Formats: sequence, structure tokens, C-alpha cells
Amino acid sequence: MAKDDKKPALPEIEFYDLKSKKKFKSTSWRLVEKSGRNFAVTKSLTGDYECWKVLGKDQAAQLKKAA
Repeated sequence: MAKDDKKPALPEIEFYDLKSKKKFKSTSWRLVEKSGRNFAVTKSLTGDYECWKVLGKDQAAQLKKAA
């Protein structure tokens, strides 16, 4: 597989870690839909837990195209 065949990088999203009370940005995330709401989910930088970010309808649609 050539270097040009890689998937494009995901857009950078800002998350807030509730346990460490700090903001951070990540390009390594996944989209999750629960009960009709959309979330971006990534691993925390400080622990082995996940950080979830609620996405608006427009932002979720835009990120689904990018993912």
C-alpha cells in the first residue's frame, strides 16, 4: 500500500476532560449515535477512560462526511 492510499486525517475536535478539568484537541475520535443524539468519542490523554463531546445536528452531518 502506497503512502497516498491512506485515509485522509480526521478533522481536529476540541474535547474537555472532566476528571483533569482541561481541554485538549484530538484527531483520533469516532462518531457514536445514542438515542438520536450524536457524540464524538476519544480516549483521554490523562487516563484510560473516554471523553465524549455532544455534537449538534449540523456538525455531526459535516463530520460524518469527513469520517
